[in-house]
Amino acid sequence: MTEPHDPQHRTGRPPAARPVEQGDGLEPGRSATYDPVPAQQEGGGRPGRFWSARRIPAAVLALVVLGGTGLLLYDVAAVRAGRPAMRWRRALADELADRPLDNIWVLAGAVTALAIGLWLLVLAVTPGLRALLPMRRDRPGVRAGLDRTAAALVLRDRAVEVSGVQSVRVRMGRGRAGVRAVSHFRELDDVRADLDTVLGTAVGELGLARPPSLSVRVRRPAKKG
Repeated sequence: MTEPHDPQHRTGRPPAARPVEQGDGLEPGRSATYDPVPAQQEGGGRPGRFWSARRIPAAVLALVVLGGTGLLLYDVAAVRAGRPAMRWRRALADELADRPLDNIWVLAGAVTALAIGLWLLVLAVTPGLRALLPMRRDRPGVRAGLDRTAAALVLRDRAVEVSGVQSVRVRMGRGRAGVRAVSHFRELDDVRADLDTVLGTAVGELGLARPPSLSVRVRRPAKKG
């Protein structure tokens, strides 16, 4: 008696993640982003947000610090070798020696440096990638994220299928989805009830780790002239 062919039983590995297709209710090409992670990270908790690499701020900061440090070290070495200091360093020393601390330019420079430092700290401690919504981790070793624009398009497509809806605008946030619909016939309360039902089902089918709350408003078209 032969056993049925089971690749997972033979290899002991979970099946590979299947790419999201159009039939799944998501738009092709912009549907989801998969990020393989080690299986030991699966703890059953809430999936966290995706962290941005922040290459551009890190590169700009590194170039500025490297250039300023190199220029300062060169000037210090030149002074030690018996050559005069650079004009910019002498001018800066004279300006700092003559100007009081409450001078507008000194305060402006300090505020600017403080703002840049706070901005860099915020970039360092926040995940970033606000446009990518974490999805439920139903498969071991796989993380998925749905683009907010793609999620808004899915909700809009579902909303326009409701009878009486003429046009829809969807604003998708991390915790709230605002839907503004225009209905040219049927009672507004009936259209709103149908939208609540259809969009509530659509939000559940998106597979998000934190499904957003819905805010639905329906109005009549604006009267012309």
